[in-house]
Amino acid sequence: MIVVVPVDPPRPGLVLSSLVESTPLTDTDAVALYEAAVTDTLRAAEQSGGEVLLNYRDEDTLPAEFVDDNTDAEAAVRTLAADALESVAADSADDDNAPVRFERQVGSTHSARIGNTVTHLLEREGADAVGVLEPTVPLVARTEIDGAAMSLRRHDTVIGPSSNGRAYFAGFSEPIDFTDAYETPAVSTLATQAAAADHRIGFAPMLPTIGIEAGLCATLAMLEAREQAGRLNAEATAAVVSELGLSVGDDEQLERS
Repeated sequence: MIVVVPVDPPRPGLVLSSLVESTPLTDTDAVALYEAAVTDTLRAAEQSGGEVLLNYRDEDTLPAEFVDDNTDAEAAVRTLAADALESVAADSADDDNAPVRFERQVGSTHSARIGNTVTHLLEREGADAVGVLEPTVPLVARTEIDGAAMSLRRHDTVIGPSSNGRAYFAGFSEPIDFTDAYETPAVSTLATQAAAADHRIGFAPMLPTIGIEAGLCATLAMLEAREQAGRLNAEATAAVVSELGLSVGDDEQLERS
């Protein structure tokens, strides 16, 4: 399975913007948290049995207000990946021998960009299966990724449900109609499009993503539980959470000390 991780350049206001609007986090905090989540997600993907493809947004697909003439979007994403993975170079010189591929996203919406990538890999490159792993699921481990890959041997579409009806993973052995496939709630819209294509549908275990407050709080609680159990697997995110002083309050909302 090719594991596609779609990553935005870590720029203030662009990444995790909903958290800034609804929690005590600042734009700078959101960037630090996003970078940590991407780091943990990429590490899990690299440790899996799949081939990792980092699908980045560049100046052609970024909103105009987030285009920075002084910083190249691809370079920012490559630097983030290089900091996360020792096997990745920050430039493109060693791409042919690197364990992680880099491809830019093409399309006007998130659904279109994912659809273009998945369809190209399945139909043009002849991939047996393609799994799209969101970069904001730091709790994911190779167990979930490899399990989804195995499930794609029996199903045409495999969906990993997440917080508030989102999907942290969607895998395909055949394309679907990706028009609005990631519209909220993504779990049901993806399933609807897969059913319309007569796909056999399977599901991966549920995991929270940090893109919204509920998912971040669930992630914080799991990080604490795993640390107590000696089974912490999202070290980068745990470090940033500790640095920012984040916790879940008695009202089940995000607090900052």
